[in-house]
Amino acid sequence: MAGLEFKREERLKSKKVLGALFKGGNSYVAYPLRVVWAPIDLQEIPTATQSAQVAISVPKRFFKSAVDRNLLKRRIREAYRLNKPTFYQKLEVQQQPIALMLMYIAKEPLSYAEIEAGMLKMIRKFPGTKAPD
Repeated sequence: MAGLEFKREERLKSKKVLGALFKGGNSYVAYPLRVVWAPIDLQEIPTATQSAQVAISVPKRFFKSAVDRNLLKRRIREAYRLNKPTFYQKLEVQQQPIALMLMYIAKEPLSYAEIEAGMLKMIRKFPGTKAPD
């Protein structure tokens, strides 16, 4: 299906943007995810052609095994990929690309269904957008 891929341009890799995201970004919790977001300045990052650039993090503090961390990151990435069209529709109102960091905050591994429920909650709670009249 078109539009459901998670392309290279959609991944947040710029250290400059990540630093700015944690320094002055907005955040909220949609369990089991903590969401940190900030607008992207297109003059600084010309590769930000998508509506959002996303980074995903699972803490080593709670999940010592890389296998466990990678499994959770794959689940988060898949939940984002499948629900991305809904999120992009909400972002169209802003006309401003954003940087987004999704951090897993649960202390135990959760199933895909629970992670997807958190992703849907993240999309519903996303601030800074107004529904069209």
